Amino acid sequence: MNTDTVSLQTGFQRLILVPRLGGGIAAWDWKIGDGWSPIFRTWNGASEDRYTLACFPLVPWSNRITQGGFEHEGLFYPIRNNRPGEPYPIHGDGWLQPWEVLDQTDNSITLALESHRFDDNPYHYASTETLRLHPDGLAIDLTVTNRGNRALPYGLGLHPYFMRNEQTRLQSTASGVWLSGDDPIPAAYTRDFPPTWDYNKPAPLEGPLIDNCFDGWNGASVIDYPDRNMTVTMSMANCSGYSLLYRPPGLPFFCLEPITHPIDALHMPGQPGLVVLKPGESFTLKARFFVELRRPAHEVQ
Repeated sequence: MNTDTVSLQTGFQRLILVPRLGGGIAAWDWKIGDGWSPIFRTWNGASEDRYTLACFPLVPWSNRITQGGFEHEGLFYPIRNNRPGEPYPIHGDGWLQPWEVLDQTDNSITLALESHRFDDNPYHYASTETLRLHPDGLAIDLTVTNRGNRALPYGLGLHPYFMRNEQTRLQSTASGVWLSGDDPIPAAYTRDFPPTWDYNKPAPLEGPLIDNCFDGWNGASVIDYPDRNMTVTMSMANCSGYSLLYRPPGLPFFCLEPITHPIDALHMPGQPGLVVLKPGESFTLKARFFVELRRPAHEVQ
């Protein structure tokens, strides 16, 4: 696998990509003082496991699919498992394929993928991922176009790994959450959040494992880093109301994923959040990551 990187650097930030490694991000850092401070967890530069990246795109669906595939308009479409140790196919297949640099400017890069039934999946699609550095942060537009000859349901997402420590606080609106047992597939929905799961008000990212989909998201979440006098706001312009939180205990990172549909939406009534694309049709996920630095207390007059 070619793990060559391409980079952007403007003002107080730098972005490093590994296009051939699933269209992934290797690092997104902000300049604070004389050093670089990571906002996304930094890739180690060696592993080809996409789960070690800073962020990667989810296309043509996000999270897990049960029952070995899905049915659409009377036809069953099988999908194979795609990650060792995972009992279900997960996160689409774009993250498993090499992307190409389609265009690059001083402050933006566009990556492109043409996927034709990868691993015998039913999807034939084209996808572009445009990453742009603005003075106040990073914008990512992820687009998918159905290149096949049949209409199929599509979904999109991003998988950013944010840094965290005991001081980090998250605020992310939700009205409820899908719960699961030992199997990661949702088994029940509740509006009564388990202890330490309610982030409607700022709260620490400590506690037991969360790997669950929340609904009622208003399209904006705020991560506060008091130790760095920094806040990062993740927003999604065309939010469908879903986000996924992955909070692994004891690790210095967490994931807050902007997604267009809940886990296993292909098997939910009405397939919430999925978009049926006819041949030639497209849709786009637009995510933004805004950074704000506060002046340290000792500098405030």
